[in-house]
Amino acid sequence: MAEHSIKSLFSLAERQRKDIESSWDTNTAIYQQNVLAAIATYDETLKLADRLSLFSPNETLEDITSGDLQYFLINYRLADLILRVSNADRRQTLQSARGAYERYLSLLDHYEILSAPDKKLYSAYTEYPTTFSTISTTDPNARRGAKIANFKAEKELKKKLEFLSQNPEYLQNDEDAVRELQITNISLCTHNTFQSLESLNRELEVLAMAPRPSGPTPAALEQDYRERNGIRDGSDYSERLDRRDMLSSANKGPILSAGGKPLRPFTLLDSRQTLKDGVFKPGHNLPTMTIDEYLEEERARGGIIEGGGEESGMLPEPDEDNLEKADAEIMKAREWDEYVEANPKGSGNTLNRG
Repeated sequence: MAEHSIKSLFSLAERQRKDIESSWDTNTAIYQQNVLAAIATYDETLKLADRLSLFSPNETLEDITSGDLQYFLINYRLADLILRVSNADRRQTLQSARGAYERYLSLLDHYEILSAPDKKLYSAYTEYPTTFSTISTTDPNARRGAKIANFKAEKELKKKLEFLSQNPEYLQNDEDAVRELQITNISLCTHNTFQSLESLNRELEVLAMAPRPSGPTPAALEQDYRERNGIRDGSDYSERLDRRDMLSSANKGPILSAGGKPLRPFTLLDSRQTLKDGVFKPGHNLPTMTIDEYLEEERARGGIIEGGGEESGMLPEPDEDNLEKADAEIMKAREWDEYVEANPKGSGNTLNRG
């Protein structure tokens, strides 16, 4: 019954995973819900495998039946699905996937399922996990050759796996053929694991170079709001009475630091009486004169220009009774006539004459 249960759980998880991999819209909430549901199913399968002691440290690969070989992939499937989770803490997601990949490789290493090339890669990873790369050389030609070799190896594994899965008669009643199919599938997943670990390291390097958010966190902003408003945790009770209470509390403490640096705003006054006189004054400046008084003062200061309009071009009527003013006007006109006669028009412009 327990064997049937783990087989049912694993089959359900596999169906959920295949539906996710065939989904084309990966940016929806439903997609994320399906990913989390598949992760939960695989995780439940893994817990059941542990309770059943499906894999024991005293066993070897020969002790594992062909039907149980598929359970080696539980941690690999978990890691692959965890990388599909979208959340704010991408670093934590990558670290969780790394842990699942490491448990998968550790199990394969214990049962000596790793091939010679994979065992070499696993040794390189365990020595320098955060800088691991499937291509250790820095030579461009060598790196290109290694990438081509990786691609060919992956292609051969997929080709073999496709042949085995598409020929059920080859597998029918043939324990060795079924076993070969399962081990080939594990080899392909192991190949993808090292590729994913390398990609995971590159992404973590990019995240490490990204600037950390400098602003306060939402929790810090909420705490600051509560402190400023005197709100106790867990309630909307406020100890703040009014603005005067806030001002009195803000005015407590020293004005200057030991080094002479101002610790809070302050205003210098000439005496205490000035402070007392301003207690009952309004909080805004009141007018000290009316508009008419202001205009009269500006007129006396010469700040207002009067006149203009049509009347400014009209000459005042002469006062015939004022003989002195009349004589002055006559003398002014006579002097102007003599000046014009002595200085004809154009007599001053002699620069352009030949």
